[in-house]
Amino acid sequence: MLEEYLDVITSMENFADGILVVDDKARVVYFRNYRTGITPLLREEVVGKNILEIYPDLTEETSTIYKALRTGESTINKLEPMTTYDGMTMNLLDNTFPIRQGGKIIGAVSIARYPDFIKPEISISDFEEKYRKDLYTMEDIVGRSPQVLTLRTQVERVSRTHSSVLIYGETGTGKELVAQSIHTASNRKSKLFISQNCAAIPGNLLESIFFGTTKGSYTGAENKPGIFEIADGGTIFLDEINSMDINMQAKLLKVIEEKKITRIGGLESKKVDVRIIAAVNEPPMQCIREGKMRPDLFYRLGSVMIQIPPLRERSNDIDVLAECFIHQYNKEMGKSIEGLSEEVRELLPRYDWPGNVREFKNAIEGAFNFCDGKIIQKEDLPRYIFEELEAREPEPAPLAMGETLKKSIDDYEKHIILSELGKTKNLTALADRLGITRQALNQKMKKYGISTSKQV
Repeated sequence: MLEEYLDVITSMENFADGILVVDDKARVVYFRNYRTGITPLLREEVVGKNILEIYPDLTEETSTIYKALRTGESTINKLEPMTTYDGMTMNLLDNTFPIRQGGKIIGAVSIARYPDFIKPEISISDFEEKYRKDLYTMEDIVGRSPQVLTLRTQVERVSRTHSSVLIYGETGTGKELVAQSIHTASNRKSKLFISQNCAAIPGNLLESIFFGTTKGSYTGAENKPGIFEIADGGTIFLDEINSMDINMQAKLLKVIEEKKITRIGGLESKKVDVRIIAAVNEPPMQCIREGKMRPDLFYRLGSVMIQIPPLRERSNDIDVLAECFIHQYNKEMGKSIEGLSEEVRELLPRYDWPGNVREFKNAIEGAFNFCDGKIIQKEDLPRYIFEELEAREPEPAPLAMGETLKKSIDDYEKHIILSELGKTKNLTALADRLGITRQALNQKMKKYGISTSKQV
């Protein structure tokens, strides 16, 4: 479960000298040292060890990590000397937070600064190199289904304006791809695009990431711009905004409305010109009902909303996605795989892909590790996909007395249409799900006397 949080945690790297993540037994599962000139600790020396092995002067009673695991309490800006197992001592400014999932503490993250070595002034140019990278464009939104064609049209139209945007899509559907595509098609494309995942980050730390800090505002604080200053003139993508602290959402709304920020501990407000693209991985109205998102923030962002369809609703895009990923991994791995076997092409659209395009891409990457021919076979793909399909297959029932094979097949076909009907938002999506044309679906529904208010 901790792996889900690592992308979030590593996005803090410009705001830390070191990051360490432990599991619920205080064993290190992730370590990153950005100041090797200060402390020479290396990842391979640390990962897998208990925190008390790394810092032998600590005890379970004095360790802020054990405190977080045991009590769920956070530690903010605690200045203390720390001695590593190899005898090196340094002053460390410690921020430690528990990591929770489903109300249970599953680990902790410690974010360290070395105040004796902090530069007195950090300029925006110090950060720009990190954020200048190749970004996705509309051409990277792959697919030929009606849903994808509609999505491309929406991205193209929204890119012409400066309005804030809210993207809704399940995990793995490509929310950041869409956000980057809006940016690269806009007149802000020459400016920075900064992505910040808001999940699992405490509000006070997120506030400093957003708005920056002023030297002396708290122990170890320095003059540092936040991402709103860094991205001035560009775009900020806030992923999983429904996981952001509610009080922090109010501060974000104020910045969006006033277009001004004030660094923590500062007095002077600075005007910023930033386009906000936010994303949620749950239905927005559900987020509001469950208290995960402020209604006023939703009304400000949701006036321009883009919904990304899950892969199960556009399964006829699987062939073109496979072609795209095969081309990518051929280049990366130096292979010359040509495509999927007919058996695989028939089976893949039947799987629901709960992890969406990300899961599908990972499945193709996994197949590249096992395929030793030109064609990806069933045995090259993750076994769980086909185990899931086999588990869903009904046991064949014997024909009832007097029943014909045709009648049995018709009954089964009707059952499949009715069972899938409630899983899709309209008949076009249902036809895509079944791998038939909309016209053929209408004919079958008429044949079996199936009527629905979803028909559009």
